[in-house]
Amino acid sequence: MYSRAQSPRTAVVVGAGMVGLATAWHLQERGIEVTILDRSGVAAGASWGNAGWLTPGMAMPLSDPTLWSYAPKALLDSTAPLHIPARLDPKLWAFLARFGLHANTKAWAKAMAALTPIDRMALDSFDELTSNGVDAWTRKGPFIIGFEQEKESGPFIHEIQQVEKAGQRVPLKRLDNPQVKVPQLSAGVSTVYEMEDQRFMEPGPFVQALAEAVEARGGKILTGGEVRSLRHGPQGISVDRAGQEPVSADVVVLATGAWLPELAKPLGVKTQIQAGRGYSFSVATDDPAEFPIYFPARRVACTPYQGRLRIAGTMEFRGPDEPLQTGRIDAILASVRPLFTNMDLENLEDIWVGARPVTPDGLPVVGATRSPGVYVAGGHGMWGIVLGPATGKLLAEQITTGHVPDEIRPFDPLR
Repeated sequence: MYSRAQSPRTAVVVGAGMVGLATAWHLQERGIEVTILDRSGVAAGASWGNAGWLTPGMAMPLSDPTLWSYAPKALLDSTAPLHIPARLDPKLWAFLARFGLHANTKAWAKAMAALTPIDRMALDSFDELTSNGVDAWTRKGPFIIGFEQEKESGPFIHEIQQVEKAGQRVPLKRLDNPQVKVPQLSAGVSTVYEMEDQRFMEPGPFVQALAEAVEARGGKILTGGEVRSLRHGPQGISVDRAGQEPVSADVVVLATGAWLPELAKPLGVKTQIQAGRGYSFSVATDDPAEFPIYFPARRVACTPYQGRLRIAGTMEFRGPDEPLQTGRIDAILASVRPLFTNMDLENLEDIWVGARPVTPDGLPVVGATRSPGVYVAGGHGMWGIVLGPATGKLLAEQITTGHVPDEIRPFDPLR
């Protein structure tokens, strides 16, 4: 087994989503032989059906002061964008209590300040991948931000102003005659802004291309067999999988998203991670969809996707493996029907639910655990896609040098 004085030679990464594969790619950049394990396959979790937004300007803490205005509705209205099932679940209610404690201006500003350094390196980290063998694309917006009434735009504009105050640049411009530029918007969308300096991509294909790049460099991706435990031994750290042969390496990275607590909690990671499930589907449009569209008041995000428009929404606090709830799809459809035209909202394809790993304080958990040689990378909430490549780069630096980069120091898993 390697010592802190020397760099590891081999690594096992558990989780073949964006965060895990980006970490594997950057470990390879540093000369480490990598094996990736996943119980289901590449991009099988939250990395496949999300909106594919590369929007560091919107990568902000989920728990904010507005929570107190819409949380009661989440308990009483099954169609609300934030859905909390009425059930006796002590772990969920403990999470919600901690989540609520961070729903204030001071806590939000502190978390935003902690996120800003990694937000600022996010897009360059994608360019590093696509310039060095990852055969996939990212595209600039603009992002179309729509409101039914002008007064609804106030909270969103205020959030963007706070993001800029923390150190980013997020240009917003009022758009005249928006239906001319975006024929998918109905006349019910009265107030529209363009948001610049952000990008989007197709998440599943991008993550698949990243996996292929890792394999082309000699990395192994093994699927099947849920990881059950980690054991230290003379050959390094042994990763035990159900029904499969163990795999050993000098270091192990756990990047299992909403399933992270199962393996990380025994390693001293006390920050609670709750599955915040998102839903999406795609629809055909009369005219090709060119731009991502966001309705902040409805909390619905839309993205051009393989000739269609992907519509994504909902934050549903359920277990990560629970069945898809068709009522959530119906709720998203009901919320966007008045906002869209020139599209087919009856024939849905690519229906999906995926579990995003949400922390109470809005910060990821990235870094070393109490178990020597074992690291975690997760808890990004809705921002695992946009922050995944930067996370992988910074964690690979920590693993190979022992130095914790300043950008991930606030994400200490043992905080």
